[in-house]
Amino acid sequence: EAGARVTLVSGPTALGAPAGVERIDVRSAEQMFEAVKKAAASSDVFFSVAAVSDYRVKDRAAHKIKKDGGSLQLELAENPDILAWVAAQKNAPFCVGFAAESEKLHENARAKRAQKGIPLIAANLVQRAMGAEDNEITLFDESGEHPLGHGPKLELARKLVAHVAALVAGEKRARAKA
Repeated sequence: EAGARVTLVSGPTALGAPAGVERIDVRSAEQMFEAVKKAAASSDVFFSVAAVSDYRVKDRAAHKIKKDGGSLQLELAENPDILAWVAAQKNAPFCVGFAAESEKLHENARAKRAQKGIPLIAANLVQRAMGAEDNEITLFDESGEHPLGHGPKLELARKLVAHVAALVAGEKRARAKA
């Protein structure tokens, strides 16, 4: 809608890709990481909308594990932090993260932005947003907090894209002067 060429890397979903969007379908966090590595290299902006699972089964069984009357233990391995990896690249795109918090919204969002090394994070209270048609988002960047207010999710998405566009344009102007 804002005129960008969009590549969507998506896990399994029943939803179709939005019109005009190139979608890359993946099934695992590892596949998502590989697809993002390729797509991010040629991107100006990277939106990391939803976190992939933090952990995966370390040694995945090739076949169904049958019951044998005993207990079963699974060892987990940490998945890569895709957003932090993209943000750490030499010529990283402008990275936007999301923080769906259940408490301490401002404190947790600021900490997550710093921990991942990203210029912008959009934060909301998950209990107000899940399953709802509207939301309330606050953006956190180097200049502070920017409440987008309460409203329909599409309206808030448009405000977020406008904020990102202004920040990216400002970065380009600053680089041109340097």
